[in-house]
Amino acid sequence: MLENLFRLDGKVAVVTGAGNGLGRSFALGLAAFGATVICADKNLEGADETASLVKQSRGKAEAAHVDVADEASVDEMWKTIAADYPRIDILINNAGIATNAMRTHEYPVADWDRLMAINLRGVFLTTRKALALMLPGPGSIINISSILGLRGFWPGLPAGSISYSASKAGVIGFTRQVAAEYATERIRVNAIAPGWHGGTALGAERRAAASPDDIKNFEQAIHARIAMKHRGVPDDLIGLVVYLASDASHYVTGQVIAHDGGWDAVVA
Repeated sequence: MLENLFRLDGKVAVVTGAGNGLGRSFALGLAAFGATVICADKNLEGADETASLVKQSRGKAEAAHVDVADEASVDEMWKTIAADYPRIDILINNAGIATNAMRTHEYPVADWDRLMAINLRGVFLTTRKALALMLPGPGSIINISSILGLRGFWPGLPAGSISYSASKAGVIGFTRQVAAEYATERIRVNAIAPGWHGGTALGAERRAAASPDDIKNFEQAIHARIAMKHRGVPDDLIGLVVYLASDASHYVTGQVIAHDGGWDAVVA
């Protein structure tokens, strides 16, 4: 039995933000361990590409369109999923954005509202519908938080926005509350707090507004803090995601696991 501890055969997984970056790696990883993966994204072309990559690796996947900030869009996605699958077993709330970073007194209210709608409200809208297809359990929900949701970081230049940090801290509180509510139904809810992983589109707005010197200073600041002295890449997270999705973590719920190359272990 131990050799099957991480297998996901027969399981149905939904991954939001699966069109690129971390979400694409999560989808490919879950499929490699046997899950059927619904690759959901606002960018349907990206979701289709991810599903195609899964199929090229002999996995099972399909694409779905969703804007996690829009209640009607979320409801429509889950209506379609429910028509095809009697239940789901795994949800990864990965969809999220990061806006241009600046100090709090300069930060636009419109950017706060836009980011919160996706990063926090979107997790709520998606999870409440997923739970209905997981009950009476078991199931696994994995929420993507951030090390910026665990503690502040100001290296003398903008490295993350106040809305991003607040939203990711909110994801942690959300994770623990839902974990407490559904533990008796064996629906486990955990969060991953990634560190500075490259290979994603998350920092596109910040990079577009930054000068070459800004980017250089930013990279130097974060590398100085990472104990391993290098960024992670999306595929580095696959093992942890599969662990939390599988029976290997059947007694783990309400936890926040930093995946940061030792970032949180270093005294600033």
